[in-house]
Formats: sequence, structure tokens, C-alpha cells
Amino acid sequence: MVADRRDFYEVLGVPRTATAEEIQRAYRTLARRNHPDVNKEPGAEDRFKDVTEAYDVLSDPKSRRKYDRFGAQWRQVPDDVDQRAGARPRASAGAGYTGPGAGFGGPGGFGEEVDIEDLLGSIFGGRAGGVPGGGGDSFGRGAVPGADTEAEITISVEDAYHGGRRRITLAGGAGRTREYEVNIPAGVIDGQRIRLAGQGSAGARGGSPGDLYLVVHIAPHPRYKLSGRDITVETPVAPWEAALGATVPVETPGGPVRVDVPPGTSSGRRLRLRGRGLPNPRGSPGDLYAEIKIMVPAQPSDAERRLFEELATVSSYNPRGDR
Repeated sequence: MVADRRDFYEVLGVPRTATAEEIQRAYRTLARRNHPDVNKEPGAEDRFKDVTEAYDVLSDPKSRRKYDRFGAQWRQVPDDVDQRAGARPRASAGAGYTGPGAGFGGPGGFGEEVDIEDLLGSIFGGRAGGVPGGGGDSFGRGAVPGADTEAEITISVEDAYHGGRRRITLAGGAGRTREYEVNIPAGVIDGQRIRLAGQGSAGARGGSPGDLYLVVHIAPHPRYKLSGRDITVETPVAPWEAALGATVPVETPGGPVRVDVPPGTSSGRRLRLRGRGLPNPRGSPGDLYAEIKIMVPAQPSDAERRLFEELATVSSYNPRGDR
């Protein structure tokens, strides 16, 4: 594989002292980024294979020890080389891998302190290559967990407010599609991720599958504007309602409510209804803002026109001030 020509630690971007947790975290990040179902860029699939190969080796303590000791030639070294060496000298500390091809003394690729006949006899002498009982491959590598994947879904403001179950269809690789039953929590906000455990990429050699994360986008709404959990709704009122005060109905995702418009209210004023925004399962809900918009009749009746004309005659109010 391509990864065999590179330092596996370099492939995963971790130091040689990395812990098992750090190696797994690096693998999940890189596998998710380069998975063929997610990344369609040229070379992404090859990088995914390299990352998986590197993780195969470094996630297994036994193969990691061999790789650290013998480097790129580690696969040619029998698993039981340390036990069979007995009283024979072991490879020196200088045989540790420090780069491609490093750490091997002679043209055969091994330091002089390793018994070549013993090694070759194990490689070609009919030694069983598999691992009894499954759970690995002919190289003794263990199970590899599947990568986490992401997909985007778009829902309405009403869906975000009420939540509930939805069936969604997502495109997969090679033109395939998959359907999922998704439980949308009430109060989900734009950009929030919903986790579907075990629905990500399949694992290798019996490894558990990864998770699928659905990134939520809330579609634009003709009436509601969202800012986090807060909702703004434009609320039209008549000139006399704004001037004299009134109680007017307001539509919200949770149903109609009534709002008290104070006397002397101008367009653009925002009246807050505390707790009427998107719910929050872990804290306080958002607020709803009724934004006032004063409307006038497009075709006033004769009586309305006379009253407006009379108001214009008697009123000294100048909305433009001294500007």
C-alpha cells in the first residue's frame, strides 16, 4: 500500500509517543474527512486507505511494537521473533524505525544482531499466517472501527419548534440512497448536529460502524426570522391601533397569541414575548419578538379619506422632526 512507503505516524499526524486514544482520535478525524462518501476530491480515497492502513498497524500494540522496531519491513518479521530468539542477541535499539528504510544494518534490510536464518526459516517454513479465532487478517491486525460521517438535512421552523420523527433519504456512494428514521428534538437550532449511532461507515474486519451526524439547517420562512432560539415575527397594525394602543393577534409556531400594543407605537418597535421562542430541553427557551409594522389602507373609503384629511389639518405632529 502507499502508506507502507511513509511513516505511519506521519500519515496520522501524531508523534511516535502518541497514546492509543490520540491515535484513534486522529484516525476518526482523518477518515471522516477523506471518506469517499463524503469527500469527492481526487486522491481522497487513496488518503482514506492510507489512514486506515496506518491505523491498522498503530492501533494494535503488538504490530505497533514490531513497526517501531523494524519500520517499513515489519511485515517480514515473524510475530514470535522475540520469543524464538532465545539466547541469541536481539536487534539493537538502533534498529528502531526513524524513517523509510532506516535502522537496518545490511543489504538484506536487517541489522546484524538479528539471526537471518531464523527469520527466513519462519517466513518460508510453512508458518501459519492467520490468527486463530478470527477478529483479524493474515497479518494479525485487529478490528478497525468505521469512520464517522456527516450529512445535511433541512427542516422547517415548525419542525424545529415541535420536533418529532421524520423519515429522510440521503444519497450514498455509487448512486445509492438510504432511508433513516430520525427523531428531531424539539428546539433544535440551525447548525446543531443530530447523532445516529452506528449509522456511519462500516468497520473493517468485524469493527463496529461509525456514527452518522446530521447537520441541521432551518429553511427560510415567509413569516418567521430566527436568531438562535429567538423568533421575530412581523406584526401589522392599523394607524389608529398604533396611535391609541390595542391588543392584536400574533401567529407563532406554537399557535396564536395576543399582544398588547402600547399607545404611540411606531413601526419597527419590537415587543418581547418571553419564552415564546424555540424550546430548549436543557435550559430557558428563546423569546418571540412581535415587530410592529403600521399598515394603511391601499384604497381608503371616502369616510376614511375625510378622517385622514381632518387629522392632517388638526395634527401638529411631524414624524421627520427637524431633519
